[in-house]
Amino acid sequence: MNKETDNKNFRLIPVLREGVAVIQMIFFKEVKTLIKNNHPDLEESAQTMLAGSITNEIFGSHNPEEKFQSFRNKHQGTIEQELLNIANELPQMIAPLADALRIQTLCDNQEGTDSSHVLKQADSFGILPHDRDIPLPSAFMETVRGLGAEHELIIPPVEFDTTEEQDLLQ
Repeated sequence: MNKETDNKNFRLIPVLREGVAVIQMIFFKEVKTLIKNNHPDLEESAQTMLAGSITNEIFGSHNPEEKFQSFRNKHQGTIEQELLNIANELPQMIAPLADALRIQTLCDNQEGTDSSHVLKQADSFGILPHDRDIPLPSAFMETVRGLGAEHELIIPPVEFDTTEEQDLLQ
């Protein structure tokens, strides 16, 4: 690799990670709605923690705080059952979720971390389609922008007519 390639990767990785975070937030919102429907008996705070635990489990990012670890251990069976149902309950999330997990693993690899276990786990839960390739960064970010706008998490860039801008300058 040369210095120019290193510089591009240095700028690209944080942008891709932000895209992964947007998909993670969207997934959390979808799972939270699912949990409210599937577990109306739980208090709202427990529903939120369960949705967070499921999201963290998929992305391999467990919260180290004691209360979250304790919750995760206490509800491990429910978490696993919900993870096994994701493909059936949230089919609209499978493609963006798989793309985000693949991009996350690619970014980790570029930074010297092996997180392939996250992909293996996602595969074991049936949420990693084998017929889907790693998306190109531009395609992934396009998906992120579209879903982010749809879920009102981001405001997509708006194209504007530069002729109006030129008229103002004259």
